[in-house]
Amino acid sequence: MLSVSGLCASYGAIRAVADVALSVPAGGMVAILGANGAGKSTTLRGIAGLHRPVRGRVLLDGSEIGALPLHRVVRRGLALVPEGRMVVAPLTVEENLALSRYARRGREAELLARVYDLFPRLKERRRQVSGLLSGGEQQMLAIGRALMTAPRVLLLDEPSMGLAPAIIDLVFAAIVALHKQGQSILLVEQNAEITLAVCDYAYLMKRGAIVAEGAAATLRSDQGVLEAYLS
Repeated sequence: MLSVSGLCASYGAIRAVADVALSVPAGGMVAILGANGAGKSTTLRGIAGLHRPVRGRVLLDGSEIGALPLHRVVRRGLALVPEGRMVVAPLTVEENLALSRYARRGREAELLARVYDLFPRLKERRRQVSGLLSGGEQQMLAIGRALMTAPRVLLLDEPSMGLAPAIIDLVFAAIVALHKQGQSILLVEQNAEITLAVCDYAYLMKRGAIVAEGAAATLRSDQGVLEAYLS
């Protein structure tokens, strides 16, 4: 489904990501784990086209999307939920969701029903200004807005950041539900415990490079690997 090879990204003279290679199979949930500054978010932004890589290939179903403008990447089926959520605060919940409708015209009602089924709280607050939502509700809205594009692959950047433990459980329950529905997901997280418990496969990053990978269950049981690369 999604294949990335030789991805390199820089900020000026600083190389942030070097020769990253990873893949997400159809219906799979794959994680990128690592400490702060490991290059996880830059990798996602490079894949999504928000930060143009220096070099590398990004293939979706075998077709190159790395050089496409952002709106065409979304229409091809790749959607990013960015770190920090970035909801449009003055707009209502429903208006935020409507921002993505251009990508899948004719399916708005179907996609909106899917979002509200996944996040009933958003339906309850659909007329509320988004800036007044809690952090957890804003995270749900950010995920819902991406789902309105009917993504083939959903990229999630630190969905647990800044949330209380009970809300993290709610957000991850929704992510697991999406996975069970067949949604392909690439997840960036610092919370290794909960991530490895729900993902199929994981890549560990350190200093901009993939340093280990494997089945999530295998990595979860290897305390030495986790201590070496996630601390």
